[in-house]
Amino acid sequence: MIGHLSIDWVPHVPWPLLAALGGVAMALAAFALWRQAPGVWWRALAVATLLLALANPTLIEEDREVLSDVALLVVDRSPSQIIADRSAQTERAVSGLLERLEDLPGLETRVVDAGADALTGKQEGTQLFAAVRSALANLPRGRVGGLLIVSDGQIHDAPETLDQLGLDAPVHLLLTGSENEGDRRLSVTRAPSFGIVGRSLSLNFRVDDLPDGGGGTVQVTMRQDGGEARVITVPIGREHEAEFELVRRGPSVIELEVEPGPRELTELNNRVAVEVNGVRDRLRVLLVSGEPHSGERAWRNILKSDPAVDLVHFTILRPPEKQDGTPIRELSLIAFPTRELFEVKLDEFDLIIFDRYRRRGVLPSIYLDNIARYVEQGGALLEAVGPTFATPLSLYRTPLGRVLPGEPSGFVYEQGYRPAVTEIGERHPVTAELSGATGDEGEPTWGRWFRQVDVDAASGVTVMDGVEGRPLLILDRVGEGRVAQVLSDHMWLWSRGFEGGGPQADLLRRVAHWLMKEPDLEEEDLRARVEGGTLEVVRRSLSPEHPRVEVTRPDGQIEELTLEPGQAGRAIGQLPVEQSGIYRIHDGVRGALAAVGPLNPLEFTDLRSTAEPLAALTEASHGGVARVTEGKLPELRKVKPGRDRHGRGWLGLQANGAYLVTGISQAPVLPAVLVLLLALGAAVAGWMREGS
Repeated sequence: MIGHLSIDWVPHVPWPLLAALGGVAMALAAFALWRQAPGVWWRALAVATLLLALANPTLIEEDREVLSDVALLVVDRSPSQIIADRSAQTERAVSGLLERLEDLPGLETRVVDAGADALTGKQEGTQLFAAVRSALANLPRGRVGGLLIVSDGQIHDAPETLDQLGLDAPVHLLLTGSENEGDRRLSVTRAPSFGIVGRSLSLNFRVDDLPDGGGGTVQVTMRQDGGEARVITVPIGREHEAEFELVRRGPSVIELEVEPGPRELTELNNRVAVEVNGVRDRLRVLLVSGEPHSGERAWRNILKSDPAVDLVHFTILRPPEKQDGTPIRELSLIAFPTRELFEVKLDEFDLIIFDRYRRRGVLPSIYLDNIARYVEQGGALLEAVGPTFATPLSLYRTPLGRVLPGEPSGFVYEQGYRPAVTEIGERHPVTAELSGATGDEGEPTWGRWFRQVDVDAASGVTVMDGVEGRPLLILDRVGEGRVAQVLSDHMWLWSRGFEGGGPQADLLRRVAHWLMKEPDLEEEDLRARVEGGTLEVVRRSLSPEHPRVEVTRPDGQIEELTLEPGQAGRAIGQLPVEQSGIYRIHDGVRGALAAVGPLNPLEFTDLRSTAEPLAALTEASHGGVARVTEGKLPELRKVKPGRDRHGRGWLGLQANGAYLVTGISQAPVLPAVLVLLLALGAAVAGWMREGS
């Protein structure tokens, strides 16, 4: 606490009036002097005393509390600060600066950690000055002694002028990293965000060797969804186009990786990941119906309701009891194009459905054998059986039987029952969490069916059962393809709302999409995504046992992650995201990828240490730049406003002399009695001098 004296003027009359009175007094005094009137000086003294009394000079004494200056120590925590030895350099510099700042009297230090948002992709590049502005918002500008920024200089939100920062204090940069650094960078210049499955796509990328750009060629490795590597030789410093093809619907990750360069600073920007969402152009479905029945229209309505489905539907209308010898080719208005459908264009269909179809001589065995091979080579087959499946006319007694999972026992149940999801079906994505599967008493709430063809499940997974727990819906993988069997023709009762109905459309849609290998319906699956700075790993399996998964971070560090059991066959684990790049997840069988950050992160565009981004700011604030590579820190000192703020081997922090007034006392300089005596005395003296 210190005291401070000052004189202030608090006139009893307005200053213009006081000035006018003074002017009149001076004019009269000048006239008296010109006339050489006696006693003029005494009268002038009396008037001056009265004018001084009207001006009312006041003695003010302030009690002041001296405020310390504030130095902001801004520490760059962005990803570029963890490469090479920069992290250790930063910690040494911060520790040394804090020690030196403590030795300066009247100085308060505030540490601002900034730039960490670039790790999780929340911000574009290193946003250092957003944190600086936030810290300055809580400080009077008159107390700020200066900014000490510990960074590699790669700052992407630096203000262009000092006025934009609203600061009158030096900005000093303590630079980490080494001089004359070089680095190899891989960047994608053009990439599609989505593409049609089965069609060729392309992306453009380039490799640069900084700072000169380089020359010659380099090898780039390209992978799709973690699959087989493809090596491409590309010129350095020039754009290159690479083609690829999406093989499945949903997101696919295209990885590119270039070999290290001759002056490699870090390999973090040697890898990029492009996520391309695969969509199907049109789904071609072939529906072959046997004898007409009530559920036939339900199939057609479900398939036609999807605008992305091209449906080809044929119904065999010849009733089984008609034996009139009429040739098959004469039983329809349009000839059934069996050869074109089941031989020439069979591979163009994404799904084939047989609805209550039986052997009738329309499709020769050679065509049914073609369908079996179609499934084994990656096709999809759905059979909804009728009562004839239990007879010798069943499709199971044809070459198609080798891909069907259910073998008919010859018995047909004709009684009411409620379809139920099996224990394994509660984990399978086709039947898990179906609406109405579990009521208040643990039983299904949907309506009954009244027919079921009994089979023995020779293979596949039974996800729904019916009478006496016998298989009702079987899903199976055959070769590279998939097969589903619905062992009843009464599913249409759900669409009619019988006894409350059931999720017919949802179930059939899930079955069809599973058959066509929809990624979201894979029963054995491993997924990873990043949201809110957290890597979430979801593993789905029909087995209740979930092994630990390994997570490989972008820097190559491997960490084990324990998954916690969830609902519907899922197990979930979470891991904080601390680096930008590609995270690889593996459970011993399946793998997944998660790309963190933008496609071409601004943070990794140029990782070389440089003072250029802050050059305008340091120059305008008369700040200095010093490297901390060798472990030597500049001396810190306080300087008065207007003096040099940096020099050889030292950096200055401005001494603002800020204070807080805690108390004020006032006293008049001329007491009223003294003014009265002086004025009367001078007037009497002037009168006496005039009368002598």
